[in-house]
Amino acid sequence: MPKKVILFTLQTFSTTGGIQKMTRTLAYSLHTIAKKNEWDFTLWSVYDKESDLMTKYLPAKNFKGFGFSRFNFVLKTLSSAKKQDIIILSHINLAIIGLLIKRINPKCKIWLIAHGIEVWRPLSFLKKLFLKRCDKIICVSNFTKQEIVRRHQTTPALCHVLNNVVDPFMKLPVTFTKPGNLLNRYQLTSANTIIFTLTRLASSEQYKGYEQVIKALNKLKLNFPGIKYILSGQYDTIEETRIKKLIADYQVEEQVILTGFIDESELADHFLLADLFVLPSKKEGFGIVFIEALACGLPVICGNADGSIDAIRNGELGKSIQVDDPDELEKAITECLNIPLTENKRQYLQKQCLQHFNEQNYRINLQHLLN
Repeated sequence: MPKKVILFTLQTFSTTGGIQKMTRTLAYSLHTIAKKNEWDFTLWSVYDKESDLMTKYLPAKNFKGFGFSRFNFVLKTLSSAKKQDIIILSHINLAIIGLLIKRINPKCKIWLIAHGIEVWRPLSFLKKLFLKRCDKIICVSNFTKQEIVRRHQTTPALCHVLNNVVDPFMKLPVTFTKPGNLLNRYQLTSANTIIFTLTRLASSEQYKGYEQVIKALNKLKLNFPGIKYILSGQYDTIEETRIKKLIADYQVEEQVILTGFIDESELADHFLLADLFVLPSKKEGFGIVFIEALACGLPVICGNADGSIDAIRNGELGKSIQVDDPDELEKAITECLNIPLTENKRQYLQKQCLQHFNEQNYRINLQHLLN
């Protein structure tokens, strides 16, 4: 009898974020594996609607979107529990579902995907109980594995590291010239030195480190007169006010460009526009944006106290710094910008990144875990 596998998610196609991107690739890989082995695979999403599905990742027959109908989701989930061999939960907020399924069908293997801060913090009794009932915990980085073991006394043998990879459908550059349309949009020239940060700019998540880059610009502009800092991502009103005050306080109004949300279709072009990607965050579970930048041939600076170091392979592909040391950040940016970013270097970074963080390798490792 073929294996029956279901991936339960909160939201996969209707929003864009690191977890959503990771889950899309996971779904695509699981579908490919299932098709090859003649297994039965479906993805069920609590908050996506049927119309949200991106069919390049999997066919409509393999997807069920409940469109915020949590009651219907729970009802259908529990009624199908006895038929499943493996159920994968994309987030620990689905823990209660996992516990109920295990109660109904003890033989069903329950996996959890552990991303980052959602499992690094104190957990409720039910979530802690769920961790003990899991058959496998798939951690997106070594740091996340270490934290889940340290904080919750999770059995290390249950935790398996499966790094995130570049989305197989991401448009990657084959040449590395700066896009003219973006130069015109932001009123830049090829003579400008451009630092780029792409992240969620939320007042509730002030650990991304972009404020440190804004502060460093005050000195960097003296050595790099044409320097520009493109800070991208959706922001709320409170964070917009805070960022603009920082920009004014450090007198870098001429250097900082706030773009707001960037559509996925323009992501690669923004990486091509830049000379350096900087995100000195403290709480990245992995940081898909780092490997996206590298896959576009863009050098990366990240923090050294979270899962970011997996994305740069412990310094092989990028530079990590102590995020609370402004002098170290300024020095790292200066050193990177003083080395010309040639087409050959961009090609090398892209090749090295894709050698390690590609969907084919991801699928092979996932198949091994399934077996």
